[in-house]
Amino acid sequence: MRMHEGGSEKISVCARRANAHTRAEMRTRACSQPLCVLASWAALLACARANNACPPACACSQDSGTVSCHAGGASGVPTRVPAWTSTLILRGRNVTTLQRGAFAAPNGSALDEAATLSLSGNLIRAVEADAFAGLPHLHVLDLSHNQLERVSDGAFKGLRELRTLCLNESIVPEAAAQLAAALGAGDLRDLHRLELAGNRLRSPPLTPAGLDAFQLLHQLVLVNNSIRSLGREDVGGLERQRRTRVYLARNPFRCACELEALYWWLKNASQCPDAALLRCAEPEARRGLQVEQLRPEDVDCLNENLEAVSYVFLGIVLALIGLVFLMVLYLNRGGIKRWLNNIREACRDQMEVYHYRYEQDSDPRLANVAV
Repeated sequence: MRMHEGGSEKISVCARRANAHTRAEMRTRACSQPLCVLASWAALLACARANNACPPACACSQDSGTVSCHAGGASGVPTRVPAWTSTLILRGRNVTTLQRGAFAAPNGSALDEAATLSLSGNLIRAVEADAFAGLPHLHVLDLSHNQLERVSDGAFKGLRELRTLCLNESIVPEAAAQLAAALGAGDLRDLHRLELAGNRLRSPPLTPAGLDAFQLLHQLVLVNNSIRSLGREDVGGLERQRRTRVYLARNPFRCACELEALYWWLKNASQCPDAALLRCAEPEARRGLQVEQLRPEDVDCLNENLEAVSYVFLGIVLALIGLVFLMVLYLNRGGIKRWLNNIREACRDQMEVYHYRYEQDSDPRLANVAV
């Protein structure tokens, strides 16, 4: 049987058990040395066969170190994954919850050398704390195309060597805050690439302080989300991480005052490789325009604030004028009352004159005299 390189280290547990069993037999039965050696090697071979066996409904390739388990007769995380596995692919296995220690040795798997774990398309809804315990040397973790509703703060605990984390089309909007807490827990300090495309995120799930913890983050993919703008704090955090490249295409940006920080960041920095693909979705007059082609006055918060202040000032001035007018009326209420009475008397006298003339004109006797 061809053993994987370094196989003696990977079956050390089995070797220890076999040696202990052999020593016990030697002490109790005082057997001959050749028989004890044969028993020890038999135990080692049995453990090696168990470790190298391919799990049900999986395809194994020891040459490439790949174990691929797709939808089939079995579901969940497979047991007895070969010790030589460097790439484990689980798809369509209905792993709805990643429980604590799902890949640890008690599961029957010894994946200390696993470097890549793909869990794409498994309808995963929850990731518990210490779910990836037993994978200390994992470099790539793909959780894309799931439906994560609950992410524990310690979901990524122990993944000190993780380089790439893919969460494309996986996070429901309600779990964005939980994801931010899990990412900011300080367990992913060596992360190089973080993919969060297609999650309907309204803002990056990384606080400026949390972003500062990623000293080696080179790529942050936020394509096809619901981001309308980036605040000054978010932009300030990105400016401090000058090595980080941020991808923001296919987001519905609102090209108004709130886009000012992002606009000047795009103008002055070169951290957004897809800057030419950023388009305005609002307001209607600027729909489809490139963010980079906007004029500074289009996103000038100072002018907008001055305009708002001018309207407020005008309203205050008009209110003061109205108040002064009412005070004048109140202070001169006596004279105004006399003036109104005089006008009323004058109108009454004038109406009496008109009434007298009307009566004269309507009297037939006066009409005959006139004839």
